[in-house]
Amino acid sequence: MAQRPRGIQISRRSWLLAGLAAPLFPARAVDSLAVTFDGDNLRVSAPGLHFLTGSHLEHLKDGATVVYLSQLTLFSDRYLTVLRRSPLERFAVSYDIWGEDKFSVAVAGPVPRSASNLSVAATEAWCLDSLAINASGIAPDRSLWLRLEMGIANQKDLASVLGDSGISLRNFILLLGRKPGADDAQWTREAGPLRLAALARSPARGTRNE
Repeated sequence: MAQRPRGIQISRRSWLLAGLAAPLFPARAVDSLAVTFDGDNLRVSAPGLHFLTGSHLEHLKDGATVVYLSQLTLFSDRYLTVLRRSPLERFAVSYDIWGEDKFSVAVAGPVPRSASNLSVAATEAWCLDSLAINASGIAPDRSLWLRLEMGIANQKDLASVLGDSGISLRNFILLLGRKPGADDAQWTREAGPLRLAALARSPARGTRNE
């Protein structure tokens, strides 16, 4: 009986694992979260993340305002121990009546800011570009993990998050942790391990998110 050449033996288990793992890599590339450091804050971009879609986009075109809540969380290990959380950001997106298929977005808070006449892609990029989490004082070679969370919910849930005293962190975390309903949408992107010393540098904005 002919002998199987040594060095090319592959077990059935290895073939199965390879088959399961293969589809995962394109998905990770599409859903990747790019992180830069400006000397004080970590900032993110996610070209594969699209949240102005589906029924929410149609609501915008019908004249409704859609509120997106977003937050960055920095972990000292693999998404288990929270090191820092950014303040919750509230993005109010509406259809720009002065431009065809253009949108306006406004951010409430201590430093209100807004933009208008934006395309869908530019609106999504503007929202993510507005997010930052403070990383000053962290050792440059320390391993870090970063998570971006964004969500919209029905008006009842939004009322529980946006109270008279401001945005409720606890209720927002509960909102993102529950199973989405028919009218809900949630997105999560992660990156890590990261080291400040190895990150690409972005221009400092002059503000710091504690």
